[in-house]
Amino acid sequence: MTRTVLVTGPGGAGRTTVAAATALAAARRQRGTLFLTLESGAPEALLGMPLSGGPVEPAPGLTAARADTAEHFRREFLAFQDRAAAALDLLGATPLDEDELTEPPGAEILALLHTLRAAHETGGWDLIVVDLPPADRAVRLLALPEQARRGLRRLLPAERQAARALRPVLAQLAGVPMPAQKVYETAARWEQELAAVQEVIEAPGTTVRLVAEPGPTGAADLRAARAGLALFGHRLDAVVANRLLPVGSADPFLAGLSGRQQVALKALREDFAGVPVHEVPHLGRDPQGPEELAGLLDGTPDGSADAGESAAVDTAGAVEDRLAEDGLLIWRLPLPGATREALGLVRRGDELIVTVGPFRRIRTLPSVLRRCTVSGAGLRDGALHVRFTPDPDLWPRER
Repeated sequence: MTRTVLVTGPGGAGRTTVAAATALAAARRQRGTLFLTLESGAPEALLGMPLSGGPVEPAPGLTAARADTAEHFRREFLAFQDRAAAALDLLGATPLDEDELTEPPGAEILALLHTLRAAHETGGWDLIVVDLPPADRAVRLLALPEQARRGLRRLLPAERQAARALRPVLAQLAGVPMPAQKVYETAARWEQELAAVQEVIEAPGTTVRLVAEPGPTGAADLRAARAGLALFGHRLDAVVANRLLPVGSADPFLAGLSGRQQVALKALREDFAGVPVHEVPHLGRDPQGPEELAGLLDGTPDGSADAGESAAVDTAGAVEDRLAEDGLLIWRLPLPGATREALGLVRRGDELIVTVGPFRRIRTLPSVLRRCTVSGAGLRDGALHVRFTPDPDLWPRER
């Protein structure tokens, strides 16, 4: 099975360098590896060759590619414009030509997800390493397929398609054409592609690796990223402490910086107890080319096996039956890194809206909890415990 390692971290922590080094280390261990990125400039300097002309092979066993945002946007937009031609004609809209199209902000996210899905469909890789954007954007990127699918189902529910035979009659009564079947076909196509991307992201073989430069300013960002990833059920396999200065330098300035790094590194290990923390030394400059990149991760795993939380996180959340003892059902949602001050909880029908800092996820309640009312919640041992009390009007009565 193809393993996927998604690499992210606070901005400026060196995530692209660590992602490229991870991919190269795997390739040197004779594993067929694909390195995907959105960035330009830095990955090319690290790998020693341009990525603008399609996939390249900077080292034996390693293929590198940059997601082509512009090409993906033009292709998708022109295909949609062609399918929606009838509706555009009805509105009097003039179709756009290919040379008029410029990708909007956020298009790179869709391009990267599409490239990742296509790589899994093509197959042939032992490991795919993805250089994600900074952590706050990466969490939203990984949440996009689930959120977009939910939006499509709300706007164009499948049951409406059953009424398509009535559209000619309804069009005569209303005096205007009804939505074309192509609208539903387009929505179904988008839903199918999003589902395929979500399957890759949520697969047991997909994990996230956080990169951080130990220091007091990045600790809060790292905890927020961890909580956001946990909110959407992503498994964390390791933390990479990057750009560590040597200990015991004779230079007082460097010795002071190194000492502060070691204090922050100790706090990092305590915060991420149970998760492997790998140390990467500071080279004094950015590595240039595969030869300098190769030794960066000596002695650290390359993503060939699950580690840390990757095997332990319960991404769906378990329901604990405590009816006999306390008359309660407890829904335990793992949220390591979350703080009480950043948590929000709202019950809406059969859904629970959970907010962790800037991130929000809508969870559908398990069937047994839909007949209950929320009676409280608490954050304990890295998990949100939501207490439910059976609703006497909905709960089956004992005979």
